[in-house]
Amino acid sequence: MRIKICGITSVDDATAAFSAGADAIGCVFHPASARAVSIEAAHDISRVVPAFGMMVGLFVDPTVEQVEAVLSSVSLHALQFHGQEAPEFCSQFGRPYLKAVAMTDGVNLSVINERYQSASALLLDSAHNGHFGGTGHAFDWRLVDQTVSRRVVLAGGLNADNVRAAIEQVNPMAVDVSSGVEREKGIKDVAMMRAFVQAARGEISEQNSGVT
Repeated sequence: MRIKICGITSVDDATAAFSAGADAIGCVFHPASARAVSIEAAHDISRVVPAFGMMVGLFVDPTVEQVEAVLSSVSLHALQFHGQEAPEFCSQFGRPYLKAVAMTDGVNLSVINERYQSASALLLDSAHNGHFGGTGHAFDWRLVDQTVSRRVVLAGGLNADNVRAAIEQVNPMAVDVSSGVEREKGIKDVAMMRAFVQAARGEISEQNSGVT
């Protein structure tokens, strides 16, 4: 199970995330987010990504110029789009991309999957009061169409206590966590990251994770 820890805001948290066993980290380039980072901070974070690790940049309805400004200074391996970006927009930057989908009762994942065939994956997140990820709220995993589950990165309210159950129900290609491994907004907790990784990979039971 591949694991991404998103909302990384510092070099120390990036280093700790990879040390805990994460495969990828995410940095937010949406100014309205409490976890947003500057291009300069992201550049410093990118320097500690290990050889087989990945760094993903999160955007919400950016301009072409905004994405290119980040890419000119930060070595991103992939992009993640959380707004209303069209497939043609997402695929023009020469990087693999994830398209986030806010999960509500009316979402038709088959249709979205067909539209975003150029995406490396669909990142399924909670829809909560207009926020773009990191809300700490899970959505109803029964909404996930099993015909597309292997193109799914599962996010939204995951933590060490529920991630194993989520994986067993949805069978995603990867999981993504942000607030579920934080001691305060934007600041990751080393023990919580380690517990999440172990639970996601079935190395410990949720009941014995020690994280609440």
